[in-house]
Amino acid sequence: MSTYDVVVVGGGIVGLAHAWMASERGLRVVLLERTPVAQGASVRNFGMIWPIGQPSGELYATAMRSRDRWLTLSNEHVVDIEQCGSIHVAHKPDEMAVLEEFCSHRSHSVEILGAESVMQRAPIVNPNGLLGGMLSATEMRVNPRVASAQVAAWLQAEKKVTCCFNTTVTSIDGGNVLASDGRAWRADRIVICGGSDLQTLYPEFLQSAGMKLCKLQMLKAVQARSEAVQPHIASGLTLRHYSSFSSCPSLAELKQRVASETPELDDFGIHVMASPFRSGDILLGDSHEYDADIAPFDKAEIDDLMLRELQKIIRLNDWTMHERWHGIYAKHPELPVVEREVEPRVHAITGTGGSGMTMSFGLAERTWKRWMGEN
Repeated sequence: MSTYDVVVVGGGIVGLAHAWMASERGLRVVLLERTPVAQGASVRNFGMIWPIGQPSGELYATAMRSRDRWLTLSNEHVVDIEQCGSIHVAHKPDEMAVLEEFCSHRSHSVEILGAESVMQRAPIVNPNGLLGGMLSATEMRVNPRVASAQVAAWLQAEKKVTCCFNTTVTSIDGGNVLASDGRAWRADRIVICGGSDLQTLYPEFLQSAGMKLCKLQMLKAVQARSEAVQPHIASGLTLRHYSSFSSCPSLAELKQRVASETPELDDFGIHVMASPFRSGDILLGDSHEYDADIAPFDKAEIDDLMLRELQKIIRLNDWTMHERWHGIYAKHPELPVVEREVEPRVHAITGTGGSGMTMSFGLAERTWKRWMGEN
């Protein structure tokens, strides 16, 4: 049996974040992941580092601290980061009203743009009916399909973290972690970051935590390569989704209009966004189906609705969809992350929802500071 200070179960972004923060404290860490590389929600997203979606206060500060960690990885040449910023576009008066109210709070570093300024910064935006938008400089872009693998390789090479892939953990007995192939590890602290897997380890605790599973459908289009860095584009529909906008008085009117005019969007939790990479890939989405509504089969109706709404906010030379896929993540209705000590010094950490790429490094840093008694 191998002995370490810390065993991390799960090689997605949450597990990687906790392994990194443990290694920074001089702890000997082993990370165990059941697949050859991370294949869950960490690779099936937009690649958005999205502080603008977090409400002011501790959560926004945590997102910004996590952002700093991504920049560290960029400076270390671990991942390629586009410091692209974001623009929320408004094609309806109530959308513009919410953006103006949000800017008036002065809680985030944002500014209102006129329609012409939006088009100058983001020529992909549909000018028809465009009223303006809101610019935020804090958002960034990474390639989600390779970022987790790149971070894992760096942790092994530079931070002396032992990463064991193709390793399925079947049980934990006190400080002993057992794998399906008979291998075992012992550690003073065990951190379980299983993502959407709420069944394998301590299911009774995870299911009682009040979490939901969420399925999202996504698409990829391909345009000509561009050396210019373009911002993430979010629609007015997105204002319904992120809690940072919940204090805006006009949001209720916007929600009511959407529910009245296009109730099918609420049925599938659709709010559309676009992430245009310099490579020419444009990641598009997304939708939200929960728990019993989740099926292994994607709905063509959802894809069609997303494309209908995307065509209202952006223009593409070619609307051929080169890839279609879905991801599933766990989220809590109220908490930004769920952490439970399921046994003494055995911690289950999951439920970052759609904010894993944005929040994980900051959340892990905060957690390890608490565990180590740091100020």
